Amino acid sequence: MSSYKKFPRITVPGEPRLWTGENAWQEVARHPSSSVIVVDTYPGVRLDELQDFLAQALPGRRVIDVEDYAALPLAEIDRLIEPNLTDDRVFGVLSHFTLSDFYDAQKLAELAQEVSTSDAPVVLIGWGAALVPVSNRTLVLADMARWELQQRQRAGAPNWRCDNGAEDTLRKYKRSFFVEWRAADRHKRALFAELDYVLDTNSSVREGKLITADTFHRGMATAVSAPFRVVPFFDPGVWGGQWMKEVCGLDPDADNYAWCFDCVPEENSILLDVGGEVIELPALDVVLAQPRKLLGALTHARFGAEFPIRFDFLDTMGGGNLSLQVHPLTEYIQDRFGMPYTQDESYYLLDCDEDAVVYLGLKTGTDPDAMITELKDAADGGGSFPAEKYVNAFPAKKHDHFSIPAGTVHCSGANSMVLEISATPYIFTFKMWDWGRLGLDGRPRPIHLDHAIRNIQWDRNTEWATEQLVDQVQEVASGPGWTEERTGLHELEFIETRRHWFTGVVAHHTNGTVNVLNLVEGAEAMVESPDNAFEPFVIHYAETFIVPAAVGAYTIRPTGAAIGQRLATVKAYVRGTERQPALKG
Repeated sequence: MSSYKKFPRITVPGEPRLWTGENAWQEVARHPSSSVIVVDTYPGVRLDELQDFLAQALPGRRVIDVEDYAALPLAEIDRLIEPNLTDDRVFGVLSHFTLSDFYDAQKLAELAQEVSTSDAPVVLIGWGAALVPVSNRTLVLADMARWELQQRQRAGAPNWRCDNGAEDTLRKYKRSFFVEWRAADRHKRALFAELDYVLDTNSSVREGKLITADTFHRGMATAVSAPFRVVPFFDPGVWGGQWMKEVCGLDPDADNYAWCFDCVPEENSILLDVGGEVIELPALDVVLAQPRKLLGALTHARFGAEFPIRFDFLDTMGGGNLSLQVHPLTEYIQDRFGMPYTQDESYYLLDCDEDAVVYLGLKTGTDPDAMITELKDAADGGGSFPAEKYVNAFPAKKHDHFSIPAGTVHCSGANSMVLEISATPYIFTFKMWDWGRLGLDGRPRPIHLDHAIRNIQWDRNTEWATEQLVDQVQEVASGPGWTEERTGLHELEFIETRRHWFTGVVAHHTNGTVNVLNLVEGAEAMVESPDNAFEPFVIHYAETFIVPAAVGAYTIRPTGAAIGQRLATVKAYVRGTERQPALKG
């Protein structure tokens, strides 16, 4: 049994302090600059709840909702961002807005004047509260992970200042992904140097946990000094399976689990241990606060403060096929959606049944016009699309690795447990055929056939896929008790993957670039520092962990129940960003 429910914590060193409930706000009120308290929130924090609670926790203070006072009218914001949202249900265009674009500068100035002449001490709240030009303020960031926001939106929460709680969740997510989160992360990162406190609002405002800015920054620095895991989240799907229920210790009564986002720092969270108490913050904060130490100088120079590698699970064991799909070419994703790089990916088979297949590449001799005609007929309700007529179905077995560069038609078949190793822009999937299914919401799942047709690489036929994409394993090194293999990805993709089989200690080195690993075979392993630079870190079967670039040398060995077993890890990093030769032996 894996330990997915025992999420590892990042222990903040020193003597950090944490406050909760009303005690948190009494601490803020004692701050030397507390005549004006500014609580800048991530979009999605419940302002009505915050306002009511602050009125109770800080009697005698005037609480002002900055959004109501100075934000532009919603109709004006809608007109501003309309080109970014488009009419599509799923895809928009990445925005370059800053939060100040959504505010009336004159009203912000008027509010600052009102605060300076107020007879009562003031608390400013809202996404953008820090935009009010007041001096001698105490600044609190009320933070929240994107996954929590998605859960709230699914439960009926609207987008920022919108009255769209009942709207299609895909459209709410689109507004968040392409506009709100972009502005929010730019705004949040700019506040890091000015913060006095950070408030965890992933549960509720009343239960929010408060830490000082010093504790926050020490936590971010500690995170990049040792291997760590983000808190995974699991989601059902129409094709979902049963494997993760048992292995990951999930709810056995759930219908299925389709996805696990086991390493997507943009949406996952991390847990900080602050004096024995746990605070949950977005894993993205580590990326934004410590990009060079986390990613490495060359990876940071290439991608900026963005985590480029994604590990997630696709569980179809006892489920169905994924949708037949293709990902956009680089030029297409840049021109249409404003994303600088595309979603190259791969499927690593953690487990599967004997009948498992991976659909990959087109059968040699496929007539594009005939295939497009049948796809369009199926999309229009004219019957099923005969996928096996046009797409290769390669038999799959445990530990096979299939490369999937953008433009390649693909999907995982039923009865497979896939570790998907890919580039991060993960929503850019063009579904071509979804086997006639409805989504969990009872609506047809989005098909983007026009986008797909413009990106299919028709020359990636049976021979090409067999020679270049299917289980391209090459042994590159070995030593006492270990063997290192290169398993991909394709030369068109920027991620390099290495598999290590080992029965004893195997040495690794980040070589100046972030490493992401998963224990793909064996019960558990110990990750250690050769010079005791970090505490030993235990990892269990199928768990993903991040080794920041700044860590340098580390070792992995069997431990506990795995002693005497042959274990395996798969490691991914950005190809060409290594700063020194890899250590061997």
